[in-house]
Amino acid sequence: MNASVGDLLAIARRARSLTQAQLGEMVNVSQVAINRYEAGERQPDAATVAALAGALGVTEELLRHGDRFRGALGVEAHMRRQKSTKTSQWRRVEALLNLTRVHASFLFEDVSIDAEHRLPTFDPEYTRPEDAARMVCAQWRLPMGPVTNLTRWLESAGCLVVEKDFGTQRIDGASQWVSDHPVILVNQSAPTDRKRLTLAHELGHLALHTDDPHEEMEAQANAFAAEFLMPEGEIRPEVRHLELGTLVDLKREWGVSMQALLERAYRMGQVSAAQRASILKALNARGWKTQEPGSSSLPAEHPQLQKHIGEALTAKGLSDVEIARLAGYANPGDCLFRPSGSHLRAV
Repeated sequence: MNASVGDLLAIARRARSLTQAQLGEMVNVSQVAINRYEAGERQPDAATVAALAGALGVTEELLRHGDRFRGALGVEAHMRRQKSTKTSQWRRVEALLNLTRVHASFLFEDVSIDAEHRLPTFDPEYTRPEDAARMVCAQWRLPMGPVTNLTRWLESAGCLVVEKDFGTQRIDGASQWVSDHPVILVNQSAPTDRKRLTLAHELGHLALHTDDPHEEMEAQANAFAAEFLMPEGEIRPEVRHLELGTLVDLKREWGVSMQALLERAYRMGQVSAAQRASILKALNARGWKTQEPGSSSLPAEHPQLQKHIGEALTAKGLSDVEIARLAGYANPGDCLFRPSGSHLRAV
């Protein structure tokens, strides 16, 4: 399915938290006109397209040639969020993800990525999430033990990881495929341990859920993430006798939250329901359920792929302005692919 001018106009507007009325004011047209543009009932003239593009920070070409983008924009993204999240909040993050996908799609028409690994996909009807996680680890040849710098491993498989300000703590991340490359958005304000679990969760979605959404998706992504970051065969002996001090040490070793470790131990039958409840009560009494100790001491993981792409294009003689226009950005300062090595090569 190809995107239309209305589709792209709507996601670019939502990504910038603008109402139709606010965007109309910026370009001197009515809210009704914006609504008709987005619904596909009316096409903006050349001057209005230029004004809309300028207001939204994208190029006129991106708005005019939305049909270059392959992939539905109206389909809900895979998203790790709390049930109490406001519709307006997750709709904005969904729009941010879709707009990132569009920019990446435009760039990838002119730039191909030579990835060291690939991200395999599985049918969850025939492959258990835990088995899928083990197969991804095997294909990527991950060393045994804790996964060091998960972001780097994802990028080595051609995954574009982007940190964004979601404006809320209730949403952790979102993901979708764009052509042959997956895109993951992660909440930049989350602590490192939470980001890592979100990345593994979204990796599970990308590996398992390429078809229609279903009720078991979140549970399957959780199971995938748990096995990927805390493989049962390796972590089982370490969680037999859990207590608060042990959880702090294990968090430093495995790079995941104390609560994730506790839940993993419980799901593996190493901790009883009563023990789990007791430890959760102790965490809550110390205020650790909302702000765990040790998160700031974990090595931070920062996405680098977009900068490496920019560097490769700069080495080919492209200016910042030219790189931005390739990706559909009106302002070079907004471009994800600003120059700033990697296991990946732009060719």
